[in-house]
Amino acid sequence: MTAEITLFVNPAAGRGRGAHAAQPAAAALRAAGFHVRTVVGTDAGDALARLRTAVRGGTGAVVAVGGDGVVSLALQALAGTLVPLGVVAVGTGNDFARSLGLPVREPARAGRLAAEALKGSRFREIDLGRAAGTWFGTVLCSGFDSRVNDRGNRMRLPVGRFKYDLAMLAELAAFRPFPYRITLDDGPALETEATLVAVGNGPSYGGGMRICADAAPDDGLFDVVVVGHCSRTTLLTVFPKVYRGTHLGHPAVTVHRAAKVTLESPGLTAWADGEPVAPLPVTAACVPGAVRVLV
Repeated sequence: MTAEITLFVNPAAGRGRGAHAAQPAAAALRAAGFHVRTVVGTDAGDALARLRTAVRGGTGAVVAVGGDGVVSLALQALAGTLVPLGVVAVGTGNDFARSLGLPVREPARAGRLAAEALKGSRFREIDLGRAAGTWFGTVLCSGFDSRVNDRGNRMRLPVGRFKYDLAMLAELAAFRPFPYRITLDDGPALETEATLVAVGNGPSYGGGMRICADAAPDDGLFDVVVVGHCSRTTLLTVFPKVYRGTHLGHPAVTVHRAAKVTLESPGLTAWADGEPVAPLPVTAACVPGAVRVLV
């Protein structure tokens, strides 16, 4: 493996924690004998183009410093390659790191872990989802949660998962179930009304909401969680259980497993890894072993 490592930094992550966290992460990698090259970019498109250039140039690994947004960008460049991904999670959600048991908001420790994994060639191959040409590592969501995600990502305050709590309360004012047509693999389409449908490669989104609590990122399948038609009162009762994953036992919730999922519903947009993907209809496919992660 080449000794040059690319540090892929989102300086705005976690209200400025990204820029600060890059320093101890880089120090840990340099102390282990690696040459560190930093990629920032003027915007997301420029940053991704620069990262793809580094990957084509033979970088030994990419260490993403920030939240799920910068990890998502890194996945677009690394999926299908042998270049491993390290994560220094200092953003708002950090669900990708959580799903793999990586440190959260501990940049020095995360940097040391990445350096040790590189030295010991310790990689874990995990699956990724792919939808509308976009790779994702955690959850693709649609329905009430995608509306909450949309609102939450526009909010500056508060930080962390609490912004999604407030966004949910705001969206409740216009709450209604959505008509869905759901196709799992090549089976018959299921037509139903649902509050939301979440397609999980990993268990959580939104800063620790375990919507697909049993999803494993290396089993070749999605966990598809369908929250059926329910009232505002029921939704408010079920919502706190999402942080523990105990909502899966509620009668309004059903879970399916599939390698490919097509979601159709007028007027809804799919989000994945906290970023907008495309308006429905969307087909998501689980791609086994699509990326290597430093563990």
